[in-house]
Amino acid sequence: MNLPHDLTLAEKASLTSGSSAWQTTPVDDRVRAITLTDGPHGIRRQDPSAGDALGLNDSLPATCFPPAVTLGSSWDPGLARRVGEALAREASALGADVVLGPGVNIKRSPLCGRNFEYFSEDPLVSGVMGAAVVAGIQSLGIGACVKHFAVNNQETDRMRVSADVDEQTLREIYLPAFERIVREAAPYAVMSAYNKVNGVYASENRRLLTEVLRREWGFDGLVMSDWGAVNDRVAALAAGLDLEMPPTGTDEQIVAAVMAGRLEEEAVTAAAGRVIRLVGRVQDARRFDDWDEDAHHELCRQAARAGAVLLKNDGDLLPLDPAGAQRIAVIGEFARSPRYQGHGSSHVVPTRLDAPWDALRAAAGPGTELSFTPGFTFDGAPDAALVAEAVAAAASADTALVFLGLPEAAESEGFDRTTIDLPADQIALLRAVSAVCPRVAVVLANGGVVGVAQWQDAASAILEGWLPGQAAGTALADLLFGFHSPCGRLTETIPVKLADTPSHLNFPGRDGHVVYGEGRYVGYRHYDTLDVPVAYPFGHGLSYTRFSHDDLVVVESGENTWTVEATVTNTGDRFGHEVVQLYVAFEEQAPSRPRHELRGFAKVGLEPGESRRVSFTLTGRDIARWSPSRHDWRIDPGGFVVEVGASSRDIRLRAGASTPGDGVVDELGPMSTLGEWLAHPVGAEVLGARMQSAAGLLDASGGHAALINLALGIPLIKFSGFGIGLTPDVVAELVSAVRNASPGVSPGTSSVASSGGTASDA
Repeated sequence: MNLPHDLTLAEKASLTSGSSAWQTTPVDDRVRAITLTDGPHGIRRQDPSAGDALGLNDSLPATCFPPAVTLGSSWDPGLARRVGEALAREASALGADVVLGPGVNIKRSPLCGRNFEYFSEDPLVSGVMGAAVVAGIQSLGIGACVKHFAVNNQETDRMRVSADVDEQTLREIYLPAFERIVREAAPYAVMSAYNKVNGVYASENRRLLTEVLRREWGFDGLVMSDWGAVNDRVAALAAGLDLEMPPTGTDEQIVAAVMAGRLEEEAVTAAAGRVIRLVGRVQDARRFDDWDEDAHHELCRQAARAGAVLLKNDGDLLPLDPAGAQRIAVIGEFARSPRYQGHGSSHVVPTRLDAPWDALRAAAGPGTELSFTPGFTFDGAPDAALVAEAVAAAASADTALVFLGLPEAAESEGFDRTTIDLPADQIALLRAVSAVCPRVAVVLANGGVVGVAQWQDAASAILEGWLPGQAAGTALADLLFGFHSPCGRLTETIPVKLADTPSHLNFPGRDGHVVYGEGRYVGYRHYDTLDVPVAYPFGHGLSYTRFSHDDLVVVESGENTWTVEATVTNTGDRFGHEVVQLYVAFEEQAPSRPRHELRGFAKVGLEPGESRRVSFTLTGRDIARWSPSRHDWRIDPGGFVVEVGASSRDIRLRAGASTPGDGVVDELGPMSTLGEWLAHPVGAEVLGARMQSAAGLLDASGGHAALINLALGIPLIKFSGFGIGLTPDVVAELVSAVRNASPGVSPGTSSVASSGGTASDA
């Protein structure tokens, strides 16, 4: 049997759309149907026997792992892979073949309602963590479908809006996570986004789906649409989309387009072939009848602990002593009714749920007296009686644990937030509690960043728990009582106020367009380059111990390759994890490039007094920039700075390095400036003789820097009217001379190696 070539055109067309909301189309006994399921952080599988294809009722119970906002904050790819493996086992046991996840879109704005499903504002963190989840899922033969490709960074008007982004920003910020995952983890599938990219729907964008994804990155898997993202079946298939989900009953449009000569049958054959290949790949998956619910719940607990970020801990208020004689007032409805996952298509029915209030009572020793008061309701309506009850409890307590956050109605797939503030009634409660209790720790529950600047003075400690999954309570109790030390780090900046965010003036757009006017300056690239004050910087996170960083060494180990090593030491008195962060700074090129960019990280667990040597590899891709004129990566010659630190604003070590560049020189033309000619290795020499006659122009400036800079910024052809001999004919001769004398000059492509972005304990 020679599939798909033995199939009729109609059969091949049928394979390019599903047979139902969650299944592909079979072709008699030759091609079986496979089942797709939501599940970036847990399997949302509807009961096949219930006929609930739309998911209107509860799905089958599955482990609700911490969403990407929490898992990403662990900075632990090994943990992410283990979560991926668990997802695959549960998918198999529930009869699914492909998991629709992970989501790796960049957190452009903290207002995006779906940010809880994404890892970071940084493409390296997003790519490394996403690749680990994919590797874990596919290690058992279940397919992973990375989403949403591409530039899908808001929920407002998400099915129609055009994300208008320049080429350099697209390549440096919004595509690298997908590229890394495709190259390193080889996902079985990629999901195209709802939105348009520069005016063309992502599902119909040949540039993205075929030229970049397949030809440039070498992707050999299947491209499926987001649910309802196809607007033109024929255009989508021609662009490189293989599978429309769910089906719209328009397969005949494909057949008609081929018969009319508007679509090549080979495109249909190729798409059908990729569907058949996916069916074959998952057919060999290991199959499980069930899973160890206790083990997966424990993994969920570990992931929740690892992703929680201790933002503040004045006076070492935390951890609390579980065996101490103390009175603790637990305040806030989130302690009793935890917010543990986001809302929308990823919503999971958990196998169980740990509430913080229950877990704290179970963990506390006999000398600890605990009380609970809700303090507020989730509807946000002020309730003086609840506040008074909470204040009374706090006044008689040694410590108040105040659980605050965003109710489910405040953030979800399908809409964006309009503020980063906590509900006003919760802030008022906190201030009332802090007025009567000097020891206050806040525990946050939220999927997107919340502002803390306006109220953090009312708390000595702040633990950002994000959305912890179904083991929320036990994980938080582990940290609050010090059974484990917090080790999460921020993968997104917490701004002082919404107006400081880089996309503030352009989000969420208008008239069907959202302009990415901030360019590459997303997240810390914006705040650090412009020195904008922040509440807490990217990479920040405290521990119950302390770490030092020493002995940075940068050694050139090959052509545009460097080995970077540093020593990290636990200088405290208990075990803990440090996330060693490697940045590359381009100070000579600022502000045309961000102040610095993350290029590697390593999470290291250390006993008290223990040291470890951490090693990173930097490649040419790590110091490259995208050149819009060459449509390729460019390594500029010159110096750069290697930085090692504990956050983007806590740089502990710095060392200089340099590169000769990529050896490819940009073409010069009549509109190249005088400065570009003089900086060009061949252009400067060719222009030398002519510059003698033009010397009077620079001499006339009297050495005035401003006038010299003015001259250097003028295109060469514009000097034709200055009477210095640079006529149009002379300029044409100079351009010809440069091109003839520059065999290494190229306006085309270079081969800058893809960054490994890896780190290992040496």
